[in-house]
This record gives sequence, structure tokens and C-alpha cells, in this order.
Amino acid sequence: MDTHRTKLVLQNILVVTTIFMTLISTFCAASGVGQLETMVEEAKDHLAYPSTTNWIDEMNGMEDEEWAMVQRKGNQFVVNDQPFYVNGFNTYWLMVFAADQSTRGKVTDVFKQAASVGLTICRTWAFNDGQWRALQKSPGVYDEEVFKALDFVISEAKKYKIRLILSLTNNWDAFGGKPQYVKWGKTAGLNLTSDDDFFAHPTLKSYYKAHVKTVLNRVNTLTNITYKDDPTVFAWELMNEPRCTSDPSGDKLQEWIQEMAVFVKSVDPKHLVEIGLEGFYGPSTLNRVQFNPNTYAQQVGTDFIRNHQVLGVDFASVHIYADSWISQSISDVHLQFTESWIKAHIDDAENYLGMPVVFAEFGVSTKDPGYNVSFRDTLINSVYKILLNSTKKGGSGAGSLLWQLFPEGTDYMDDGYAIVLSKSPSTSNIIALHSTRLALFNSRCAWKCKWGCRKKSPLEFLYNDDL
Repeated sequence: MDTHRTKLVLQNILVVTTIFMTLISTFCAASGVGQLETMVEEAKDHLAYPSTTNWIDEMNGMEDEEWAMVQRKGNQFVVNDQPFYVNGFNTYWLMVFAADQSTRGKVTDVFKQAASVGLTICRTWAFNDGQWRALQKSPGVYDEEVFKALDFVISEAKKYKIRLILSLTNNWDAFGGKPQYVKWGKTAGLNLTSDDDFFAHPTLKSYYKAHVKTVLNRVNTLTNITYKDDPTVFAWELMNEPRCTSDPSGDKLQEWIQEMAVFVKSVDPKHLVEIGLEGFYGPSTLNRVQFNPNTYAQQVGTDFIRNHQVLGVDFASVHIYADSWISQSISDVHLQFTESWIKAHIDDAENYLGMPVVFAEFGVSTKDPGYNVSFRDTLINSVYKILLNSTKKGGSGAGSLLWQLFPEGTDYMDDGYAIVLSKSPSTSNIIALHSTRLALFNSRCAWKCKWGCRKKSPLEFLYNDDL
């Protein structure tokens, strides 16, 4: 690091830490809102570049809370009975990179960079089925070295105070997933005609359940903590983007979700469980299909509200890809869709589901015609704004996860959506500011506030509708 940048980093840490400690004393002394606004805006102005130190730890420089399990309380997440709104990211390939000593350092790099802008949740794969560097080489047969790589990912995440959503398989053929299970079934002599047989055939379901048990009961070789007992795991995800196009009624997928959510809970009743859905509305809520990005979305066998009303599912998941669902060319229509899509799902989570909703993938591709950094920043800021307005009201908008965060030197893995923080200062500042606001809100109860103290607070301006 050059001398100038080192100096800038140290200045950022000092400024943010000093301002935040002043914020605490100002808040506790019930001083005026005006002074608080000025100080936080100064913090925003001084964040000209995200520090390579975890400054969010500095901002949370009160007593370190016990690294406790995340739980759900109504339509909010809580840790130690305090609110926990999340700002996070996706980096799906962590286990595979950790399996090779030449790339293992990239896992540390991405956690370090994520922590530097206050990101607290990472969603990544806890599967790699039958392919290169497979975790599960064949049904019930595992590569111990790859499992040790997943051990490393979990232990490294904890070092940077990042929790993990671990997905247990894929709807798509990347990293094996549903198609690989069907291939295994055919090899075993099963009469299978569709990849969607994954959701119904007893043998394939038994393969999946065995994988769930193996992962959840795994004892981490680095921490000696069983995965199902580790608070570093935020939640288990049943499947990345499940679809069952062979049954547009949604019944086949619904039955699978019902069976597997309860099964995961039977193995691990401590952790949260989510499905991994994209959020499409289905035949059970025809009054909501107007919010779908296209008519095809109604026919893929998923059903947002019905699917999430299943026993064992703790929170809702939604993805946002206007550029692949509506049109690839960048336009304001993408922003309009994103806003209506988010608000519709927050409303449903509050009015029908009574649970938090996490927008678990969102982003914009550099490969889209008309792409520019300004549009990406506008899109990210729009998502954050809507979620902050939900946070202000104690609503179900519990957080969002960027797709996706990469460290330097991994450009060859970029699908167009990768964000390298060190090369994206404007985007990094937006992420860091959102993390700051959430950190301030999440720590309010540590300042002896009551759970419901959301109105007329000196922090209220952080969540106003003009953000």
C-alpha cells in the first residue's frame, strides 16, 4: 500500500471512530438532531475510500456481544434479542477456492474487503455435486479435503464477524445440483425422465436428505464446532433458485419444500431455514402476478406466498434481476420494476407471512447494453433506500445481498456482476454508508433503548423517505 493511501485509511478510521463515539454521547445526552445530522454527514463525506481495516468493528466499539445464534422474532431478525438488519453479499465459490492452497488467500481477501465496508452476511455454496473439486463425489461419498475447505470458509468468516447463508444444492447444473442428482439416479438404474424428478422420486430425495445430514452434522476440523451448533451459520438454504417447470400448478415443488424444511429442522432446530426462491408469484395468488417481471415467471412451478407458508421456513427470499427478466438494455424501467418488486414482497411478508424477507441476490451486469457505474450505483442505492424505509417502520424488509463481491485477481470468474471494492470507490461508499446506518440502528437497543423506540429518535433522519 502506498504512503498516501495508508495515511488516508488511517484518517478514515480515526474520523469514523471519533464521530461515532461522539454520536453515542450525543444520543445519550438527548442533544438536538441538527448536530447529529451534521456529524453523520461529515462521516459520509470523509469516507472517500473504504478502509482496509474493519472500521465497522471500530464503530461497534462498545462491548463485544457474544457471538450468538441469529433468531427470528416476528418479522425481524434478532441477536441477543436486539434487532439485526443485514447488509450482505454473495460469493458462491469460496469452498472451491479454499480447496486449493494457491487460491485459498482469496477467501480471506473477500471477507476482509467485505468487513471493511460493514457487510455482515455472505451467501455461498455448501455443495459441489459430482463435478470438478466436488464436495460430494457420488451419493454419500465426500472429498475430505474439500470438506476441510468448507471448514476454513466458516472459520475465516467468523474471524471477520461475517455470518453465512449456506445453500445446500442448486436448481441449475453449475456445481452439479438437481441435474447431477438425476444423473446419479439414472446411473443407479432409476427410470427418470426429467430433472424435476429430483423433487418427487424417493431415492433422489433420500440422496438430498443424506447430504443435509452430512453437512449439518459436520464437525469443523479447525474450530471443533459442529456446523449445526455454529452461530457463524446464519441460515440454511434448501436450494438455489428452485423451479419445477414440469408442474406449473406448483404442487410438486410445494410438497418437496414441506418435506425438506421440516427435515432440515429435525436435524438442526437451532438455525434459520429459507427456501432460496426468486420470488415469483404463482397460481395461488393471481392478484399478485401483475408484479412478476413477465408471464413466464408464473409458470415455473414456484409460488412465493404459498411456498413460504410452510412449517419450518423462517424467512422469505427474493432475487432481483431486471436485466435478465425484463430486458438486457439498461433503462429506467429496471428501476421502476425493482421498486415495485421489493415493495410488493415486503408487503406480502408483513401482511401474509409475518416473517422477514431478504433480497438475497441483486445486481446489474457490466455486459448489459448501456451499462455504466452510475446506473449500478443508482440501482444499489434504490434497493437500500426502500429497505431503510422498511427498517424505519420496523417492517419485514430485513436486508439485501449483492450479487456479487469479488477480490482482486478473480476477473476470470466474473459473470458481469462482480464488484471489486478496491476498483469501485463510488459503489464502495454507498455500501459502507448503508452498513453504517444499519449498524447504528442495530446497536440502538444496546444504548438502553426500548424495542419500539423508532419514532422521534435523533437517529430518525437516517431512515427518512428522502434518502
